[in-house]
Amino acid sequence: MKTRMRRKQERPGEILEAAFEEFAEHGFAATRLEDVASRAGVTKGTIYFYFETKERLFGEMIRHFSALLLAEVDEFLAKPSESHKERLSNFIRFVYRRFALDRKGREILRFMVADGKHFPGLVARHYADFVAPSLQRVNELVQMGIAAGEFRETPAARFGEIIMGPAVLLGIWFLVFTGQREIDVEAFVNGHIDLLLDGLRVTPSNAASPPP
Repeated sequence: MKTRMRRKQERPGEILEAAFEEFAEHGFAATRLEDVASRAGVTKGTIYFYFETKERLFGEMIRHFSALLLAEVDEFLAKPSESHKERLSNFIRFVYRRFALDRKGREILRFMVADGKHFPGLVARHYADFVAPSLQRVNELVQMGIAAGEFRETPAARFGEIIMGPAVLLGIWFLVFTGQREIDVEAFVNGHIDLLLDGLRVTPSNAASPPP
């Protein structure tokens, strides 16, 4: 009985995993629920029991994996570090690993770009549930560095989009231009971190300078 109950509790997650693979392989329009069911090892009726429509399944799949990713962000930021500079540097590397280099992170980006225009409500929810909280955490991280005297106040310090933007760009690059030009990922990430930390760094010449 316990095994059966546990399987029932795990089933929605297994369906969402299968849905991710089908949507990633075929896109929203061409994905069939019977194929999702077959991959998940359930009946099509079971999918309808948990998710009333394909649209609902698509939205819950994105929400599920985005929530897992945001939880990873919080777990990572909770780790101790020697300085705010080190924490920001390590966080940027984490963002690249999970947003650009990880397949799930890239595919969520693809879903938003390719199918988001058909689901404005889904885009708004994804922004509220995942994008805005992620940007808030980045901004808080930088502001803590400013308060500690490690970073200076600049316009860039107010925009998490500027800090995370290159990672999103690299994710799009891999989605669109794989095979066209080889990217040295390590050098790309190091270059981003170097530009970012150099721009935020407090020096004698900018220590007392007001933000432009």
